[in-house]
Amino acid sequence: MKKLTILAFGVLLLGNVSCSRDERTGVDQQLLSASSEIDQTNEIDFKEGIDLTTSQSTYENRPAEPSLANDCLTITVDNPGMGIFPKTYTLDYGDGCTFNGITRAGTLTITLTDYLMNSGSVITIVRGDDYYINGRKLEGTITYVNTTTNSEMPQWNRTITDGGIVTLNGNYFTFSGQRTVKMTAGVNTLILADNIYEISAGTHNVVNPSNGNTLNMVVIEPLIKKICLSEYLSREIVAARLVVRWSVGLR
Repeated sequence: MKKLTILAFGVLLLGNVSCSRDERTGVDQQLLSASSEIDQTNEIDFKEGIDLTTSQSTYENRPAEPSLANDCLTITVDNPGMGIFPKTYTLDYGDGCTFNGITRAGTLTITLTDYLMNSGSVITIVRGDDYYINGRKLEGTITYVNTTTNSEMPQWNRTITDGGIVTLNGNYFTFSGQRTVKMTAGVNTLILADNIYEISAGTHNVVNPSNGNTLNMVVIEPLIKKICLSEYLSREIVAARLVVRWSVGLR
């Protein structure tokens, strides 16, 4: 099977790539849809990590702020007590737990080596074998390493390994990637609604194992996004420019 690589520039809005009709010719459209769903669910789990650390006094060295109750979620911790690390949380959503418009099932494990906002800290999010978001089965490990040099602008390097998703129509895709995330607003509050993040660099790779087609994205200008508490997408990308490389099988 031959490979075709197409280089395209476009605007990314809510995970969708804008291309001309000619640029989209031969592109695996399922990859586009899966890529959007993958990015959305990754952001949802990042927000869950922020919610958890905020409510469990592990966001930074100060008491937790009140948070909305989520009665269908069971949280256990292997190393309780303020200021004691590493600390691993197991989030059990059972057979289905809906909160803020998002339905999860299964388990999610979140480990912190230090307070989330401390430079050098690592937060690792591991999806269990039975983990679902809005009916989509998710796999893989997401790691955020705090690389902050300016306390007014916290920064993390994110890496995704062994990523996988089963979409609502039963198709399976694998994914991986890296990105640099800076927090540019909301630093001095624990209110998530005022958080704004900048993705200054990154790659996003999706593979369709059924036909070998791949989608590779590279950020060439910063993406600006803010947390949305009640929407499924969990964030809004305001503007971005990408280099998109399609590796498409020709038959």
